[in-house]
Amino acid sequence: MLHSSLRTLALSAVFLAGSFSLSAQAHDEYTYKDLNEQSVLAATWMQSSGEFKALSYQAFNLAKMQFDAFSDAYTGSKKIAVVVDADEAVIDNSAYQTWLIGKDFGYSSSTWAKWMEASEAKAMPGAKDFLNYVADNGGEVFYVTNRKIVGLEGTRKNLIELGFPNVDDAHLMLRTSTSNKEPRREIIAENYDIALFVGDNLNDFSSDFRVETIEESHAAVEKNKDLFGTKFIVLPNPSYGDWEGKVYKGNWGASPAEKSQMRKDVLNTWEPKN
Repeated sequence: MLHSSLRTLALSAVFLAGSFSLSAQAHDEYTYKDLNEQSVLAATWMQSSGEFKALSYQAFNLAKMQFDAFSDAYTGSKKIAVVVDADEAVIDNSAYQTWLIGKDFGYSSSTWAKWMEASEAKAMPGAKDFLNYVADNGGEVFYVTNRKIVGLEGTRKNLIELGFPNVDDAHLMLRTSTSNKEPRREIIAENYDIALFVGDNLNDFSSDFRVETIEESHAAVEKNKDLFGTKFIVLPNPSYGDWEGKVYKGNWGASPAEKSQMRKDVLNTWEPKN
């Protein structure tokens, strides 16, 4: 009996070791190419759906209404400004995202620099008309983007070719020493009253949103809920953003398998009842 029990324990240990080995192997074999496949549906929606265009037009229609309301009521002495992010706010970089699909690597500063240099981003639907409306009606547009200074010339060329206004050194404010946009917003506010902000990322609007967790992010949204649609105009971007880092608990260096699992771990899933 003892011999039989020992044999059973030994077989169990072998089985568990084998299972662990297979699990580890599967973990190691999950690549960036696999992770990039998760981008397909979001990219397809952004490039193919009428709903994406409709939401973009809706955002800029609302932005125009709020700009007019601000301008009509304005009695201050400063000039009026509108502050916009660039990527996925007024220009569409989804072609870069789709280029990553099928590749066994993720976003990198080197490939992103080549994309910026190519100057091939398209205008978000409604962006050109709105920004030129601001410039033609007493306002100035500031582009506060976290593109690094290495992308300045490509970004400038891209925005000019798209027909956007105020594309000069005074209004094009790229990232230098920090990704925090608050210091750049404060510089603008010294000489301008800001009518509204346009962005796809909560950090495009206020330092209130520079938080570390999903829960803190939701709390900041609740705190500022009355400003969405009035002072803050949000564009849809399901492909990437600071929200993704919160899913990873700040661990951007996690493996593709770990990132995939962390994405799944935050899902609220329905379970059918028997």
